[in-house]
Amino acid sequence: MKRVLITGGAGMIGSNLTKKLVSLGNEVFIVDNLWRGRLDYLNDNNGNPIIDLNNNFFNRDLSVSHSCDDLIEKVDYIVHLADVVAGIDYVFNNQGSLFRQNILINSNVIDSVRNYGKHIKGFIYAGTACSFPLTRQNTIDPEPLREEELYPALPESAYGWSKLMGQYETDLLGAETGIPVCNLMFHNVYGSPCDFGERSQVIPALIRKSINYPNEPFIVWGSGSQGRAFIHVDDVVNGIVLALEKGLGEGVIQLGPSVCTSIKEIAETVVDISGKDIKIEFDVTKPEGDKARSADYSKAKRVLGWEPKVSLKDGLMRQFNWIKKEIESEKPIGN
Repeated sequence: MKRVLITGGAGMIGSNLTKKLVSLGNEVFIVDNLWRGRLDYLNDNNGNPIIDLNNNFFNRDLSVSHSCDDLIEKVDYIVHLADVVAGIDYVFNNQGSLFRQNILINSNVIDSVRNYGKHIKGFIYAGTACSFPLTRQNTIDPEPLREEELYPALPESAYGWSKLMGQYETDLLGAETGIPVCNLMFHNVYGSPCDFGERSQVIPALIRKSINYPNEPFIVWGSGSQGRAFIHVDDVVNGIVLALEKGLGEGVIQLGPSVCTSIKEIAETVVDISGKDIKIEFDVTKPEGDKARSADYSKAKRVLGWEPKVSLKDGLMRQFNWIKKEIESEKPIGN
C-alpha cells in the first residue's frame, strides 16, 4: 500500500487518479482549494465519498507558504497536479497573476518536500505541452514533439513558462535531496468530471454550447485550423500510476498521442454526437494559441509501457453524456 498526497486532487485528473489509486488498495490524501475542483467529484457511483473527507481532505491555498508542511509527513509519494489553468481566454487575459500563482504553488510545495520530505519515495510533477517552444508549434502540420526539445525555452504563454519553471525546480529537488522525481508532460487532457462554464477549456465549452444550442450560439474561437494532441483523462491516470512504479528518476516523459486533431474536427464531432442541426461559426478575432502540436510518446512507451487507448470519438461521447447529465440536473454551470 502506498500513501499518496495528490495536490489538486479534487479536479478532473486528481479525482480520477484518486479513484484509481484507492481501487488498487492505496491510501490517498488530497489538498485542494476547490477553485475548479469539487468535493462531489470524489464520490463513487452511489454518491459516497471514496476517501475520508474529515481526515484525508484538506482545503488549503498552496500559494501560501508552508501550507502543506504537515501533510508531507503523512505520505510516501506525492503527485503534484495543482495549478491555475483554464480556457484560452482566461489564460491570455490573466498572464501575470496566473504566472505568479503557479510559481508560488510549485515553489511552496517543492519547498515543503525539501524541508520535510527526506522520507519521500517519489515526487511526480505534472507539466504541460504548453511549455514546449513556440517555434515547434507555429505551423499547422508539425513533427511530433520530443522531450529533448524543451530547451532553448520559448513557451508561448505565461502558463507554459510557469509550468516549465516548476519542472526545473522539480529537477533541483531531485538533485539536491536524492528524492526520485519524474516530470510528466500532459498534452490536452479532456474527460469528466470537468468545468464546463465560462473558464472551461475548448472541448467542454463546445459540448456545453452544443447542448444549449440554439439558446447559446455554437461559436468556435479562431479559424478552427489550430490543432492539439487530445488525451483522455483515463489514459493520463494510467500514465501517472505507471510513473509511480517505473518513471521515478527517468526525467521528462510526455503523455499524449502522436495525432494532431484540429479544433474544427472536434467541433464537427461534437455536433455529430449532439444529433442537432447546428451551424458552426468561427470567430477569427479570438485567440487560437499555438498552431498545432502532437507527441512523440516513444519514451513513455519504452519506460512506462504506456500508450493512449481511449479513442477520441469514445472519449468525446463519454464527456458529452456527463455534461448533458450535469446541465439537465440544473446544477450551476461550472460549479
